[in-house]
Amino acid sequence: MKDESALAVDWLIPDWPVREHVRALCSTRAGGVSEGPFGSLNLGDHVQDDALAVQRNREIFGAALTTAAGVAHPVFLNQVHGTHVEWLRRGTADGTQADACATLEEGVACVIMVADCLPVLFTNRQGDQVAAAHAGWRGLAGPTGGTGILEEVVAEFARTDEVIAWLGPCIGPTAFEVGAEVRAAFCEAGASAERFFKPLGEHKFLADLAGLARHRLQRAGVASIHGNDSSLPWCTFSNPERFFSYRRDQRALGGSGRLAAAVWLDRRV
Repeated sequence: MKDESALAVDWLIPDWPVREHVRALCSTRAGGVSEGPFGSLNLGDHVQDDALAVQRNREIFGAALTTAAGVAHPVFLNQVHGTHVEWLRRGTADGTQADACATLEEGVACVIMVADCLPVLFTNRQGDQVAAAHAGWRGLAGPTGGTGILEEVVAEFARTDEVIAWLGPCIGPTAFEVGAEVRAAFCEAGASAERFFKPLGEHKFLADLAGLARHRLQRAGVASIHGNDSSLPWCTFSNPERFFSYRRDQRALGGSGRLAAAVWLDRRV
């Protein structure tokens, strides 16, 4: 995990082999103005945080992107745990419903918000297209168990073998407790997914969300996969000082904020 504190104290800068003009970053909970369980850089406008605080946090996030590489328009989606990919343009409004987005346009940032789900950023070897996906278990498995959100994004690229992916922080394999229906959703599409589930009592399992994502990407033909390796530093649940976690904080504290991962093109460099 490569960190650079120059942008905003504690944010993550993806370490992946991309063209210089492909820019990306992932926020942490540091650097904003929200309070309580949303402290401090909550970017979600649907979590019962103060609306003015969220607006200010999004301004901080947008300003950091602009300072970093001239981004004019980060687009915040209305994510619904589905598999729709929205193509973004300069006029695309915040709140557009989708769980992934892609763009060819310079100065438009694909943004994904998470608080335990997995953000996945994409580009290709040429660096002429970027995309981002929100991969909770439902979107990752997809409605039929065979085609999920990651496969849908990969299909938007002309050549699968040239796709490069970066996995951000998510709930880790020692904390993500799921029921038998979640295991079935993945294993019915391929028995090879079984290794990402560890039995935990009757009809319960610990699931490796990032591992499942890597597995699905590899099956889709993506060989260049970077970022989250399912180790503890990437776990949102296990790092309360750095990351928001819905499962950890919603019941205990009454709410949880949202992190954001973004990728964009800056052809000025």
